[in-house]
Amino acid sequence: MPDRIVQPQLSLSRRSLLKASTAGLVASLSPSLFVNVLAAEDKPKSPNARPRIGAIGMRYQGSVIAEKAQAHGDIVAICDVDREIGEKAKAQFNPQAELFEDYRELLQRRDIDVVTIGTPDHWHSAMVIDACKAGKDVYVEKPLTLTIDEGKQIVEAVRQSGRIVQVGSWQRSDHRFRQACEIVRSGRIGELQRVSVVLGKNVQGGPFKQEAPPKNLNWNLWQGPTPDVPYIKERSHYTFRWWYEYSGGQMTDWGAHHVDIAQWGILGAEPSGPVEIEGTATFPQVENGYNVAKDFSAKYRYANGVVLEVLDSGRNGIMFEGTEGRLFVNRGDLEGKPVEDLAKRPLDREQFKLYAHDNLTRPIRVGKLDAIINHMGNFFDCVQSRQQPLSDVVNQHRSITTCHLGNIAMRLGRKLSWDPVKEGFVNDAEANTWLRREKRTV
Repeated sequence: MPDRIVQPQLSLSRRSLLKASTAGLVASLSPSLFVNVLAAEDKPKSPNARPRIGAIGMRYQGSVIAEKAQAHGDIVAICDVDREIGEKAKAQFNPQAELFEDYRELLQRRDIDVVTIGTPDHWHSAMVIDACKAGKDVYVEKPLTLTIDEGKQIVEAVRQSGRIVQVGSWQRSDHRFRQACEIVRSGRIGELQRVSVVLGKNVQGGPFKQEAPPKNLNWNLWQGPTPDVPYIKERSHYTFRWWYEYSGGQMTDWGAHHVDIAQWGILGAEPSGPVEIEGTATFPQVENGYNVAKDFSAKYRYANGVVLEVLDSGRNGIMFEGTEGRLFVNRGDLEGKPVEDLAKRPLDREQFKLYAHDNLTRPIRVGKLDAIINHMGNFFDCVQSRQQPLSDVVNQHRSITTCHLGNIAMRLGRKLSWDPVKEGFVNDAEANTWLRREKRTV
């Protein structure tokens, strides 16, 4: 492919429209940034051919998942709104890859089978939906969404398109977390009563300096559907997660991992959610500074009576407490008497296992970089088999919804009732306005 960078376009080119029209489809961009192009299935492909990958968002985590995906396919296209990061990724992964600035142009390539998405949170929903409509399977970083309504839209887009989407909540592929949930759900701690999750404090800072964006960064495209504001370097790259406009702080950053595991362990909660939420928080009042909660906590009650509490201080991890014992799990430890008892009474894998498409045949892995190997492997297995992956959009929409509910309760400062079937607040018009955000057209 030629060594070029494709500049952002507000609409598809005349050539692209003619090509799509010839095939009986007209490609267009709606205000929600959807893209329609020919589906991947319309091209002949050898059963032994390696998938062709387009990698979108290439700073640290984006490069991590691209590297793991490269074990299963060939990276033929790279996209980043920061040209320096894009060019670095191109040199790292494939000097012959085509370089893009606007992901919508990358999705027009009919030969791409799979995309990885490692962008900030506020771009996830548009990119996933557009990729599905373009006939691509997707591995997208967590958290899946910026709002609850985005999750509903993604679930519907995946249902309609039949695409495979794996969310990067890799703790589901970590032996410690999976075993913790198996112990709990198999009744080894008795009837589950309480789960405590500690995420850590949100970073505070500001005021920060407004300045001209660097020439290598397309600031307008980085902001995407969020409000157009002057450039502050602390808004972009890693520190985007401390701005409410682009993320939800620790509640959605670490919460997308730990709250997901908590709900995985609460029998019946995974495809549903809590019914009551209350939250407390204080918020910084710093102009041009980080604006997620300074101190926070959230408390949830599920229909089966289980209480989940999320805290910002204490030992990072998840504590499950039942009528006959308790256990603790985090990225370094799996502790408690029920864990010790496994030596005498192992779990019966033939009778009980959480992995529907049995990832247990893979080597046991713990820790981020190792567990992502299994998580990515599970994704590509499902790309081939067309079965649902471990972190599919339904369970991940439900997990991040719980995180969003906590943030909403904190901002409103009162107890909320939630209907997990209708996915709306009960008799609370004000709270329901927080299910979505206004989006800017780019």
